[in-house]
Amino acid sequence: MSAVLKRLYYIGFHVPQGQQLANHLVQKFGFELFATREAEWKRQQAFRRGDAVFVVNEKREPTGRKFLPSDYSKHKGILYDVNLQYRVSTASNICFEVEDVPGISQNLLEKGCEILIPPTTEADENGFVTFSVVRSIVGNVSHTLLDRSQYCGPFLPGFCEVAPKKFQKERETTHFDHITYACPQGSSQAVLDWYRNCFSFQRFFIHQQDDAVEGYRIQGAEVGLRLTAMQYIDHGLSLFEHDCKFVLAESLPKQKRNQVDTFLQEHDGAGIQHVALYTTDIVGTAAAMAKSGVNFFKPPLSYYSEKSKEEEIEQVGQDLQLLKDYGILLDAKIGDKGQTSPGMFEKQYLMQIFTKPLFTEETFFIELIERCGATSFGEGNIRALWKSVQNYMDQQ
Repeated sequence: MSAVLKRLYYIGFHVPQGQQLANHLVQKFGFELFATREAEWKRQQAFRRGDAVFVVNEKREPTGRKFLPSDYSKHKGILYDVNLQYRVSTASNICFEVEDVPGISQNLLEKGCEILIPPTTEADENGFVTFSVVRSIVGNVSHTLLDRSQYCGPFLPGFCEVAPKKFQKERETTHFDHITYACPQGSSQAVLDWYRNCFSFQRFFIHQQDDAVEGYRIQGAEVGLRLTAMQYIDHGLSLFEHDCKFVLAESLPKQKRNQVDTFLQEHDGAGIQHVALYTTDIVGTAAAMAKSGVNFFKPPLSYYSEKSKEEEIEQVGQDLQLLKDYGILLDAKIGDKGQTSPGMFEKQYLMQIFTKPLFTEETFFIELIERCGATSFGEGNIRALWKSVQNYMDQQ
């Protein structure tokens, strides 16, 4: 029996004191700080934009002042995650809501998984939650399993609600579209097997040329990448509210050093390379973020001057100059296999853009993605994004 997951609830970071991630999420990325928790050694802050929730666990030095019990309950560290001591800033915890934390934890233990925190209950005046934390097979990634069915507070027990700002930004960013792991060469199948065995994940085919064993290989003079993807499936159906997918990226052998290799070295191993935020208006979202100081990768200018790309953009009714101004990629060569209606093609496309790394290290970044009928990923975008990131890495 595999764990029955209800939804992906939040993604957690661990950063040192003084790291600007929390400020940047609000000031640059338009997230809202809605809950916070102060402990003697840690500060935990929860941010949201639509249904996308980030929890930033920031290491702090003791101030010498006396903390009241309400400040940190019986904990001096963090809640709902392991007290991770890591050399670099990292996104490392993915929280799933579940219904039976003790039963799932016992089942995972019997499968040989390492339970980092056994089933634990936390409560306040709004009810109680039960959670456990299990180590995944991927680098420093862990999964919090959380049952909050008996809780009616704004976030979780131990956190204090933060009053929303009077003027809120538009909520065109709605949820997590996918999470990408950077993995060592040859490790993807083991990751797929672990998530299938423990959490009922199944393969999701990225492209019509995606091989069931080898995944989707993109190889050329400047690209050597293998991608495989998976999603949560229960009884043949994807039950996540927004169908978040997990993508595994590994470099191919005998290729020059690339951004996956750079991540593995600077992150000290496998981990979460990027998170994609789904937006209903990628142009407006990218424009607002760029104005607030977010730096985006831009593809080579030749990407927009290709005649076939100009025709693609024109066919779906997008503005070529606007996409070019912000570096937004568009791919309409997906979802057209087997189409019988001539009018269906132009309705299936996606647009994407990557930020530059959020930390000092060349590791974690954020992607914006807008889907217009497209459920997969476009090869042209993957190649262009890969090249733009690789050019940046080479310059660094």
